[in-house]
Amino acid sequence: MRRLYLALLAGLFALSAPAAAALIPEPGWLVSDNPVGWTPHVLDGEVRALAVVGDTVVVGGDFTSVTDHAGRKKRDFSFLFAFQFGTGKVLNFSPWLDGPVLALEPGPDNTVYVGGRFRHVGDRKQRGIAQVDLATGKPVKEFAASIGWGDVRAIARSHGKLYIGGTFEDVSGIPRAGLARLDATTGAVDEFDAHLSADELGRVKVEDLAVSPNGDRMMVIGALTEVGGAYRAQAAMFDLTPEQPQLADWWTRAFDHRCRDGFDTWLRAVDFSPDGSYLVIVTTGRHSRPELLCDTAARFETYAVGETGATWVNHTGGDSLYAVEISNHAVYVGGHQRWMDNPYGDESAGPGAIDREGLAAIDPDSGLANDWNPTRKRGIGARALLLTDRGLLVGSDTDELAHEYHGRLGLFPFRSGSG
Repeated sequence: MRRLYLALLAGLFALSAPAAAALIPEPGWLVSDNPVGWTPHVLDGEVRALAVVGDTVVVGGDFTSVTDHAGRKKRDFSFLFAFQFGTGKVLNFSPWLDGPVLALEPGPDNTVYVGGRFRHVGDRKQRGIAQVDLATGKPVKEFAASIGWGDVRAIARSHGKLYIGGTFEDVSGIPRAGLARLDATTGAVDEFDAHLSADELGRVKVEDLAVSPNGDRMMVIGALTEVGGAYRAQAAMFDLTPEQPQLADWWTRAFDHRCRDGFDTWLRAVDFSPDGSYLVIVTTGRHSRPELLCDTAARFETYAVGETGATWVNHTGGDSLYAVEISNHAVYVGGHQRWMDNPYGDESAGPGAIDREGLAAIDPDSGLANDWNPTRKRGIGARALLLTDRGLLVGSDTDELAHEYHGRLGLFPFRSGSG
């Protein structure tokens, strides 16, 4: 009865109700609720970004020290380190940065793009964005982009272009408010200017962006109210098929409402489904009302035209969600939530709520949480999720996954028979 009740509630948010799907997935559809034992431990700070380049996992954040899975050798790595996928061996990759890493994106030729709140990489002055060689730990000389102020907190590479988002006002001296497109090899800023604005909010801030798997759409979320003079409240879709990206005829009033005071934006992360047909946005907001999208995960259809609403919404009941990753069979979310399926909770478990501490997986069709429930010590929250061919990587600010010690980092492998 609980699931039927919540399914009917989810339908209130849908433009057209999707076909019902099995709520309990078949074996192998989800990652295990038992993390592997070989991942390294981050000993302080917070993991904010993850990337996989070949058989190397790159980890970014505001930490200063790590150790191997057995805790035998402490290593002083500030803001960035790497380990071998499959063994957890901490690699001798130690580029020097003078500020936190907020975003990572795999690059070509054994490199990684790094975004954050730093001013130098090694002995090179290169603010906010850099390309780093994994073999040497040095910045790639040919990639010369640098922001003038602020930070870079989102990066996506597609078809030879690098999209970056953050709080910057220019890149390499060229005015770009919060969003820019660069040549992925040289870092040169191209002609694309989205003309984002948010006059009443004080500044533009792109909190996250995602490019669809086939590279034809980009969703940008954050503190923005207009794009080239067109109304877009916190979320804007771009058509990337023309030579110069165009604002898509896709918009929503779902984020017109206000959550509690103090937020310039309450949208925190976005991801596209593997086939690109839909996306999911997760939010904070410190506010719980069933008709609002504060502290929720919400699905939207990518190719909707004109004004669009959420296909479904899953409420935490007042707790923030910070990260989202989508597989073929589940929408994984991370934050500091205590419950899911909780539209009538207000910092409490309302009717139908289920316990999902720090991590959850949502059925993409019904919008209801499924049976995956490993738990995570809550802290501020899990801000870094990454689906890989080996499972789901999780980065956070706490040291417990599935009631085991895992210092701010862990991997949930696929269940037997899955992939």
